[in-house]
Amino acid sequence: MISRDVEKILLKVQKPGRYTGGELNSVVKDKDKVDVRFAFCFPDVYEVGMSHLGMKILYGQFNEREDIWCERVFAPWTDMEEQMRKNNIPLYALESGDSLDKFDFIGFTLQYELSFTNILYMLELGNIPLLSKDRTDLFNIVVAGGPCACNPEPLADFIDLFFIGEGEEVDLEVMDLYIQCKKNNETKQQFLEKAAQIQGVYVPALYDVEYNVDGTIKSFMPKNNAPATVKKRIITDLDNLYYPDNFVVPSIEIVHDRAMAEIFRGCIRGCRFCQAGFLYRPVREKSPDVIDRQCHMLCNNTGYDEVSLSSLSSSDYTKIGELLTNLTKWSKDENVSISLPSLRVDGFSDEILSKIKAVRKSGLTFAPEAGTQRLRDVINKNVTEQELMSTCSTAFNGGWTTVKLYFMIGLPTETLDDVAGIAQLGQKVVNAYYNAENRQKGKSVKVTLSTASFVPKPFTPFQWFPQDTMESLREKQMHLKDSITTKKINYNYHDSSTSFVEAVFARGDRRLCKALLKAHEKGMIFDGWGDFFSLDKWLDVFDECGIDPAFYANRQREFDELLPWDHIDYGIKKSFLIEECKKAYNNKTTPNCRQKCSNCGAAQWKRGVCFEKR
Repeated sequence: MISRDVEKILLKVQKPGRYTGGELNSVVKDKDKVDVRFAFCFPDVYEVGMSHLGMKILYGQFNEREDIWCERVFAPWTDMEEQMRKNNIPLYALESGDSLDKFDFIGFTLQYELSFTNILYMLELGNIPLLSKDRTDLFNIVVAGGPCACNPEPLADFIDLFFIGEGEEVDLEVMDLYIQCKKNNETKQQFLEKAAQIQGVYVPALYDVEYNVDGTIKSFMPKNNAPATVKKRIITDLDNLYYPDNFVVPSIEIVHDRAMAEIFRGCIRGCRFCQAGFLYRPVREKSPDVIDRQCHMLCNNTGYDEVSLSSLSSSDYTKIGELLTNLTKWSKDENVSISLPSLRVDGFSDEILSKIKAVRKSGLTFAPEAGTQRLRDVINKNVTEQELMSTCSTAFNGGWTTVKLYFMIGLPTETLDDVAGIAQLGQKVVNAYYNAENRQKGKSVKVTLSTASFVPKPFTPFQWFPQDTMESLREKQMHLKDSITTKKINYNYHDSSTSFVEAVFARGDRRLCKALLKAHEKGMIFDGWGDFFSLDKWLDVFDECGIDPAFYANRQREFDELLPWDHIDYGIKKSFLIEECKKAYNNKTTPNCRQKCSNCGAAQWKRGVCFEKR
């Protein structure tokens, strides 16, 4: 329940529904009857955070336990921040209205690097000391997980412990340890040292870092019996894993306002730029019956009329035809549409077309990633131009008139010819529409080309590559724009300066903590939003802190360099990543996991695609 003080200011902000709580299916408990209060913090606005599947899963799982109460906290927009500061209202959780400093755990999900400043913003608004060393009690424990936790070092001074890998099991193990330590009147230090013994838990304060004269890392030294390497946690059986039968139904429209069902984790493809494809190895699938049951239950309990089948590559689900058949048995009669995001060019079959066109026919989206076959081989995309043309023709003959194609600019070994190839590929898709015999007559085709700037990420074969300079990226963007010769193609691109700062923090070390602290002092927030991001401010921050951002973003790294994340183990061998990097230089591809095992290291989990019969 929100306080009367909050009620008084809601009419002064643009979207009061972000801050009221009380939504359908939200969970309210008696705080005096629980052992752990957990504030799940999403470091962005309500509409973004409420679209996040991971929050929905962990919110439901925590609240199934009688002794844990998990509540939601989102970053307030600046109009709400102004009112909160003016009226001395601290950042609060939506379920109880209690401020962050009333919680045992303050947990952040790390989905993108440009949200890091919002973590400090939210801690300060919630009256939580920013630095871990200043929080000395066994209370207000600040934790974090998610994909960006794979390189936790830029946040090492602020976070007490990181969850490495998949969180459903390890999160609860840490909660149980906390309850026990609290009963035994143990200290925060004792709790953290014990937590560090749990697989999938990283406590940065238990490691000392030494640096070489050239600024590279010399050593990571564990202390107080902390493990030398922190190994990720992984869920091997998705069918029997907790999945919510209810979602909190938002009170205002959110980014992805629909039910979501996870169909598998991981990816077989091995695209060399894709961090998620390596972090979540190996592929583990849910069975069609389980997915079908979960989808139907969610729609019944929430009232949603759309279900999105969530994965890294939906068409790679081995029983996609059977699943869509099961879903359409009830979805068509109940006017529920089925959304298949993350379709691959080489996975869009007539069977999939016939199933989804019955309930949904909006634009289709594919990601060739590069404009030439040479560069697609470099990144191991394993998609040919012929497959793209065939897929588009299938779609056009099936009644589609809109196609979005996603690419990256600044990929390793890229030339201006590769960039122009994106425009040429777009033109060929336009031509394929007019060559399609069964296209919608009298309608024009719309092809959208979107490019993002390549950011080298940890735990990928491209983690050693330098990012293109901002000047080079802008030159390539303009070259592509000038290469488009038809109005039937729209071109969208992202600002290269945001990608530059993203690269700094993606491959940074804990020396960047002082830059984040300085940015916070300057009031920098919502860096993922164009309205707020300022490259000039960031360059000033780096300069004041004596940090060269190009050292992290634009520097080629040697294979024998100790990387800031080398003490974190995601089950992918560094030797495998090195070999994949060398293959990229030679334009050589690697078969996907179902075609041939590449001995990446993921077989150690003894489940999933590594143990399927090929």
